[in-house]
Amino acid sequence: MNTANKLTMVRIVLIPVFLAVLYIGFPGSNYAAMGVFIVAGLTDMIDGYIARSRNQVTDFGKFMDPLADKVLVFAAMIWFVEGGVMPAWAVIIVVIREFMVTALRLIAATSGRVIAADISGKIKTTVTMLGLTVMFMSIPQWLVYTIIAAITATTVISGIEYLVKNRDILSGEK
Repeated sequence: MNTANKLTMVRIVLIPVFLAVLYIGFPGSNYAAMGVFIVAGLTDMIDGYIARSRNQVTDFGKFMDPLADKVLVFAAMIWFVEGGVMPAWAVIIVVIREFMVTALRLIAATSGRVIAADISGKIKTTVTMLGLTVMFMSIPQWLVYTIIAAITATTVISGIEYLVKNRDILSGEK
């Protein structure tokens, strides 16, 4: 297993650790969970860089890396919904966008086409990861609402962009 894939595996292992820290609930557990979340997020950045720079892109990485990212983000968001910090509708929007983009990529792959992440998707990921990280701190409610609005807006914008740029996939055109 190459270095990039090992980092993806580290992120996968950190997800249950992240959840355990949250659900055990000791003094400072939010900050400890935030630390685990940050480390997991950094492994995503590092393994992507390593995979591209060393040409270590593998089928395992193509499948597991985005899956690990989604599970990590969904775990944090669902924790915030459970705690009454984040509305479920915001998470539903994120989930729908992720399933839509994944479906587009799978349909495109059947014809040998690859849909790479574009700038709006990268902005969405950055806003989401940073926003969720900040939400683990004791912050004013107006800032929580601002973060949720930013996550939702970047999610919707990037989802629309993926649909528009790849509408030929949906229409069956080549």
